[in-house]
Amino acid sequence: MKERSLRSVPLFDALSKDERKTVAQHADEIDVPEGTELVRQGDFAYEFFVLQEGTADVMRDGERINQLGPGDFLGEMGIVGHAVRNATVVTTSPTRAIVLSEQDFRSMRALNPGVADRIAAAVEERRSAILG
Repeated sequence: MKERSLRSVPLFDALSKDERKTVAQHADEIDVPEGTELVRQGDFAYEFFVLQEGTADVMRDGERINQLGPGDFLGEMGIVGHAVRNATVVTTSPTRAIVLSEQDFRSMRALNPGVADRIAAAVEERRSAILG
């Protein structure tokens, strides 16, 4: 993926151009149609997603608990905390997302721990802001 694709994503906007290049080398952009299940509640978490375009519903035990849109992320515990999915997320429109696997994140951390630490810190800061 290209570094410029990350410039408009709030999670990555505090990173320098070189740091965004590092992320871009390890991440992929995917296009998914409406109705695609990105993650399933109870599954082991191996991927982290950041929505660039589109929307998705967050479902827990069959009930919609949130709606996500551009700039929102999901699956962060898959690369940071090794947890199982606590919700199912289904796209509600055609969606473009950045995806980073746990393995890619570990590789990035080994090559450039500072970038991985900054992403993990940004994820934690955003989660804290959302949770209050």
